[in-house]
Amino acid sequence: MKVTRTASAAFTAEFESDEELRAEQAANLSFGALALPTEESVARDTTLLVTLRGPGGGEANVKATVVGSMPGKLALAIDGNPDEIVKRLSSVEEKPSTVNPWDRMRALSQMEKLLLAVKADRSERAILTQDNDPRVLLSLLRNPRLTVDEVVRIAKSSYLTFQIADVIMKASQWTSSLDVRVALIHNPKTPPAFSMRILPTLPENEIRTIARAGTNMALKTAALRMLQAK
Repeated sequence: MKVTRTASAAFTAEFESDEELRAEQAANLSFGALALPTEESVARDTTLLVTLRGPGGGEANVKATVVGSMPGKLALAIDGNPDEIVKRLSSVEEKPSTVNPWDRMRALSQMEKLLLAVKADRSERAILTQDNDPRVLLSLLRNPRLTVDEVVRIAKSSYLTFQIADVIMKASQWTSSLDVRVALIHNPKTPPAFSMRILPTLPENEIRTIARAGTNMALKTAALRMLQAK
């Protein structure tokens, strides 16, 4: 245990391993006591503030009373629930990750990406929607937290496949969005049969755009016919 006197009536005691903490728990902490290794002299009955730190970063501030002294140690009676104090000391402090999200994603295998996609949070999904593996995009469509704007990005992907387009087309909560339908019909990877189904659902300005600048001749011809029929 590493002990530092931080004030006339205050100490900090850091346990350097789980084994050391468990040994002190068994010998003293469980009974509301603490053997504080120090050569400092403190009078009996002095009230101290002791900051205890566990090996994983857990911390507990306790009030203690000096009840005796031994060679190289102070015998303290500590206030508070011993089990709760040990629990707080045993907790592991979460350290913020310094790994760039892009680097973390690149380090994943394709199988790990597939498993992550169905439960990924928004920041992870923002990266996965740009993945070049259609299987990852398909897995993303199973994520219950996927938003319409994310489906639009998938619908625009150059890695769109029949299976991906089919899943989107079968989900009314997504095809009810004009942005999703427009993204699909302008994606050359969208199967022509799906594009033909989308065309009649579009506003006239979008139909005119397809009739004027469409690259799929069958779709372009269908758009022209719709405009002529109006």
